[in-house]
Amino acid sequence: MNTKLEKIQAIPTNIITGFLGVGKTTAILSLLANKPEDERWAVLVNEFGEIGIDGSLLQGQYSENSGIFIREVPGGCMCCAAGLPMQIALNQLLTKAKPQRLLIEPTGLGHPKEILQVLSAEHYRTILDVQTTVTLVDARKVSDKRYTNHDTFNQQIQIADIIVGNKSDLYQSNEKEQLENYVKLQAGPEIKVVYTEQGQLNPSLLKGASKAAKRLMQSNSNHHQTLTGPEELAIPECGYLKSDNTGEGYRSSGWRISAEKIFHRQAIFNCFAGLNVERLKAVLITDEGVFGYNLVDDSLKEVVLDDCLESRIEIIWKEGEDSGVADSFPFSLLAN
Repeated sequence: MNTKLEKIQAIPTNIITGFLGVGKTTAILSLLANKPEDERWAVLVNEFGEIGIDGSLLQGQYSENSGIFIREVPGGCMCCAAGLPMQIALNQLLTKAKPQRLLIEPTGLGHPKEILQVLSAEHYRTILDVQTTVTLVDARKVSDKRYTNHDTFNQQIQIADIIVGNKSDLYQSNEKEQLENYVKLQAGPEIKVVYTEQGQLNPSLLKGASKAAKRLMQSNSNHHQTLTGPEELAIPECGYLKSDNTGEGYRSSGWRISAEKIFHRQAIFNCFAGLNVERLKAVLITDEGVFGYNLVDDSLKEVVLDDCLESRIEIIWKEGEDSGVADSFPFSLLAN
């Protein structure tokens, strides 16, 4: 673990959290687009799946030359195993970037309470200034018991300093009121609720001390999970590496695929549309260039990326459901 952190002090730090598919990565991209040009920002990204995708999507649109530094912690909740994976990645990121602001994006199935506890530990109290914790919520999910009965969904609301109702352009007339009532029930009447579309966040929301962090500073966590590290493995001669994960009622499968294997862009759309999954993210080298893909709520979005070192796919689905992901997936999509 890198120990050269004593020269870094009081870095404004925000957790941007929310359940699967609510638009956290899009919100972070919006914040990065509005970053002051003379500031260096760092982003620590956690993913439920063992194969990291969000870091590649962010790095494909922002480089370190623009003052943005990105580090991933894949494979479950990054606060687990006594917080060691998170601390190692965080220390390396801070030492390299020496940022003026740090954004942390936990997995949608992660435990923000435990992450706040790690950030509030004595070791980081002079290094980090934990500010507003932002929780994104899709108000349409508040009437769905699959969400409201999920402990992580509720914890994300309970630890928030501010709730952002994202995708508000898609709400029905009473869904804002339902969200505000649910937030009062879970977190109390003092938690502010604001609304936005397509993850557009004003950086001014990030400023201010985190009351949630202060409340949790003395609490203890009994949550543990072993993380593995397929990110560190070399891709074998077959040209791909597959890894799976299970937890919180969900399963994931992820692939790292060598750059020599080129995907057929049109076949990607046809295949992804037939999957019964909660979430899909991918960065793929295709016969028409490099693209990032994001599938949520049956809506598939594609974005052009500058470059990537390898192709990556991560799929998450509810345990016990037929995802439509065969063992041969994704090799039926190859153009070569």
